[in-house]
Amino acid sequence: MPVVNRIADFAPDMEGWRRHLHAHPELSFDCEQTARFVVEQLKSFGVDEIHEGIAKTGVVAVIRGQGESARRVGLRADMDALPIEEETGAPHASTVPGKMHACGHDGHTTMLLGAARYLAETRNFAGEVVLLFQPAEEQGGGGEVMVQEGVMDRFGVSEVYALHNAPMETEGHILTAPGPVMAGVGEFEVTVHAAGGHAAYPHQAQDPLPPALAMIQAVDSVTARNHDPAKALVLGVTQMSTASNANNVIGTWVRFSGTIRYYEKDVADLAISRLREIVSGTAAAFGVTADISFEMGYPPTINHAEQAQFAVDVAREVVGDGAVVADAPPVMGAEDFSYMLEARPGAYLMLGQGDTAMCHQAAYDFNDAISPVGASFFARLVERAQPVGG
Repeated sequence: MPVVNRIADFAPDMEGWRRHLHAHPELSFDCEQTARFVVEQLKSFGVDEIHEGIAKTGVVAVIRGQGESARRVGLRADMDALPIEEETGAPHASTVPGKMHACGHDGHTTMLLGAARYLAETRNFAGEVVLLFQPAEEQGGGGEVMVQEGVMDRFGVSEVYALHNAPMETEGHILTAPGPVMAGVGEFEVTVHAAGGHAAYPHQAQDPLPPALAMIQAVDSVTARNHDPAKALVLGVTQMSTASNANNVIGTWVRFSGTIRYYEKDVADLAISRLREIVSGTAAAFGVTADISFEMGYPPTINHAEQAQFAVDVAREVVGDGAVVADAPPVMGAEDFSYMLEARPGAYLMLGQGDTAMCHQAAYDFNDAISPVGASFFARLVERAQPVGG
């Protein structure tokens, strides 16, 4: 089964929705205009229920099919943009200075709206389907907030799925895998404190820079010497600053920070433990003091094997066997759909959008040609999961 004919018929409408959303980006939880647009479209489709104000600006819609179903699929799309000045030069470019849809969430929202229109028209499924329009994927963890506010229980979601566009992957190809597909992420910050002094008299001063540099060098040794090389880990320092703003001043502090990326919790635990030991031990050796703090963000995005296989089977129906990759390697980016997959079984998939700029780049734009593919995948997934009379 290729792209659904009815969805292909209203592909120009989807392009219009997407370009409207692209021109009016909003950040984090402040997706008021986006949510209003989504609600207006859902009302015009005749969906059965619309619930607003979830995770501040999130929207949940319910569409009823025919008869009963033991399964109730949840389909998620993120709505927020990024704080980037757009450089596409497109006619539909952002009208908001310093904000743009640089990750394709305008397209994700459009694909779910397309599926909603089709499902509301045809009702060729049993039970109910739940559509989750989520704010704050980029900043704020809106997926976690929606879960904390009880959307899975409140709407009886039994399994949940999401799509993300994939620049540089073949247009219309669908990629996923069982197990980890995206990394968990954390941040660390270290501040080394010392007395400082005059640079002309280093023997009378206390310099925080040598111990800080020693710590940074030791951080690099964790992945090389402490952790299992068969397991993925990114641990690196990305920023450094000092209290000194003159060449003849030894400052009183040095601060550095960095990122932790991982797929397995024990790997993150090892990185945290070794960082603490490196900082405390090095500070003691140099006779200074140091503070370290951690902020652990989104957990790993881990697909459930049964649901990943089901999604692969549906994808093959929509785009063909040769356009589906069922064992795609995981990547080190992070995604707050991970919280939904912790709450319910499900799968996260990538949809190739061709040779375009990468996500989070100022030249990025979503490829409207893949919207009917994504909408067809969502629609067919519901029809397969909840067949009439099944």
